[in-house]
Amino acid sequence: MPKKLKILSKKKLLELKPYLDKIVKIVETPNYIDSDPIQFMHAFEDKTDQNLAGFFAAIMAWGRRDIVIAKVDDLLNRMNYRPKEFISNFTDSDSSAFDGFKHRTFKPEDIYWMVKAIQAAITQFNSFEGFWSDCYKQSKEEGRELMAVFHQRFFEFYPETPQRSRKHLSNPEKNSSAKRMYMYLRWCIRKSDVDLGTMKFMPASELKIPLDVHVARQARALGLLSRKQNDWKSVLELMEKLRILDPTDPAKYDYALFGLGVRPELVDEKYYLNVLQ
Repeated sequence: MPKKLKILSKKKLLELKPYLDKIVKIVETPNYIDSDPIQFMHAFEDKTDQNLAGFFAAIMAWGRRDIVIAKVDDLLNRMNYRPKEFISNFTDSDSSAFDGFKHRTFKPEDIYWMVKAIQAAITQFNSFEGFWSDCYKQSKEEGRELMAVFHQRFFEFYPETPQRSRKHLSNPEKNSSAKRMYMYLRWCIRKSDVDLGTMKFMPASELKIPLDVHVARQARALGLLSRKQNDWKSVLELMEKLRILDPTDPAKYDYALFGLGVRPELVDEKYYLNVLQ
């Protein structure tokens, strides 16, 4: 990458829109599901099962997708593939189900505290979406980012949750991009051939893009992002451009930018301002 990245003007940005819209249509098809962790939401018919399976699939979406899928499958098997029933009825005596589980830095104790907090959220707010909805209302009242409020409220259920477990949920107030958390909300809020639209507490227009390495690299190459760090400030900068392209559904361009990153045959060099290295 050059030292200073070129950025598209609004005119050039609008000229890029048809190309990105075309890539979205190519990538965002049912065929996408079987190779992505979102498949675990599609594995269920019950909305609560979908939301809970999706939450674990999203927070564990770290590393190679085939390994992530195998590990999420392992975890859901330990819940008898009934996450709603398992979590709702969970007691400390059930924690042995997680013995030996490991994925990257996830250990059994991390899953234990996540399950305990989710159980408390469901008990108090009648559903996981109910808890998200209350966090959303608070974020609006306080002028804070939703994910920061969610992080705070989630761990307030059990303040004794160790720091090592807390770090598995991102906090934008610490300049984290909250990539996995916003991927989860994309799955739950958007409704398409891939995303399920299982939650209604916020509009798709307010979603942020999950800033993974493919998305960030393509955004810089296309002149959509000038910052070189994959942090929260970069998410906000990129969203300014994506909302110009589609103010009602800016997060759909996750499919275009991710798709360009993993499918080089879709790349059209004439749209690239900055050289990829």
